[in-house]
Amino acid sequence: MNTMMVPTLRFLTVFFAIPLLLGGAVAQERLKVAVAGLSHDHVHTLLRAYQERRIEVVGIAEANTRLVDRYRKNYELPDSLFFSTVGEMLNVIHPDVVLAYNAISEHVDVAEVCLPLKVPLMVEKPLAVNNEQARRIAQLAAEHRTPVFTNYETTWYDSNQTLKQLVEKGTIGPLKKVMVKDGHQGPKEIGCSEDFLNWLTDPTKNGGGALIDFGCYGANLMTWLMNGERPVAVTAVTRQLKPATYPRVDDDATLILEYKNGTTGIIQASWDWPYSIKDLQVYGEATSLHAVDAHTLLRYSSAREQESLPLETTYFNDHLSYLTALLNGDADGTDDLSSLSNNLIVVEILQAARESAMRGERVLLDSPQR
Repeated sequence: MNTMMVPTLRFLTVFFAIPLLLGGAVAQERLKVAVAGLSHDHVHTLLRAYQERRIEVVGIAEANTRLVDRYRKNYELPDSLFFSTVGEMLNVIHPDVVLAYNAISEHVDVAEVCLPLKVPLMVEKPLAVNNEQARRIAQLAAEHRTPVFTNYETTWYDSNQTLKQLVEKGTIGPLKKVMVKDGHQGPKEIGCSEDFLNWLTDPTKNGGGALIDFGCYGANLMTWLMNGERPVAVTAVTRQLKPATYPRVDDDATLILEYKNGTTGIIQASWDWPYSIKDLQVYGEATSLHAVDAHTLLRYSSAREQESLPLETTYFNDHLSYLTALLNGDADGTDDLSSLSNNLIVVEILQAARESAMRGERVLLDSPQR
C-alpha cells in the first residue's frame, strides 16, 4: 500500500476543529447562499427552499449552459444569478456560504477557490473521492481558518439523533455491534437525471458506485457513534449485480469495520434494494435500538419484545438551519456528523474499503498516514 507524508489525524484536529468565531456573520434574516454546480439532483432541495423564501440564493456557478437553462426556467431564476465558474462568481458576490452540488472529485476544486477567500463551504456527501483530496481540503481549511462541512440526509433524522443520545447515556450498555443499511433500487431505476448519472456512475468522478454513494452514510454514522475513533481494519466486498446498467462501477457493497475495543460495524450499501432504505441498528449487551427511518425508533430487549420510543431531540431539521446557527455562532459543529474531523475518517474508511475489495483482503488502518 502506498503511503504519503501528511500530518497525522491528531495534528489535523487542531485545525479542522476550527472555532466558529463568525458570530454576527449572518446578520440578515435569511442565509445568503451561493451554489457551485447544478449536476447533483440534491440541488432541487435547495432551490425549493429558495422558492419558499427560506434562503437567499445570491449566485450560481455552472458552466453547462443546458443545465443553466433548465434550472433557470424551472425555478424562475434571474440571469444575473449565473456565472461560469466559482472564481468568477466570488469576484462579484459575497455569500455567507457556498454549497457544492457537483461531482465528488470536484469538491477539492471548489475548496481551492472558496477557502482562501474565507468563504465557508458545505459539500454533498461524501467529502472527497480519496484521502489525498480530503487532506488537501483539510489543509486549506486549516490555513485559512475557514470551516468545511459535509451534508448527509441521515444527519437530520430525529431517530438517529435520539438513538445517539440513548447510546451516550449508557441505555444499552457497551456498544457491541452496529449495522447500517443504505440505498435504493438504483439511481437509474429511481429516475435520477442524466447529468447526475453521468458522474455518479463514473469511477473517477464519484470514486466508485454504491460503495461511495451509500457506504459513506454508514461510515459517517459509525464514526459518530464511536466518537471519532478510527477503525483498526476494514474488509469489503463489492459486486456488480446489474453490469448491463452499471458497467463501470460496483452496485452493491458490504463493509466490516473493526475497532480496538471489539465493536464491529457492518455497512450494507446497495443500488439493488427492493425499496429505498436508510436503516441504523445498534446492539448492546442485552438491548438493541433500531432507527427504521427518520421518524421511527424501536427498542428490543428480545426478539419478541419490541417498544416504540419517543423521539426526543432538539437537533436541526436540515442543513440550512444548521448552517445558519453555526455561522451565527449559535452552535458548535466540532466532531458532529457534518464536521471535517468526522468526514476525513469517512473518506479513509471508503478508500480502505476500495482497496480491500480490489485486493480481496482485510486492510489495516494502523496509522493516519496511510
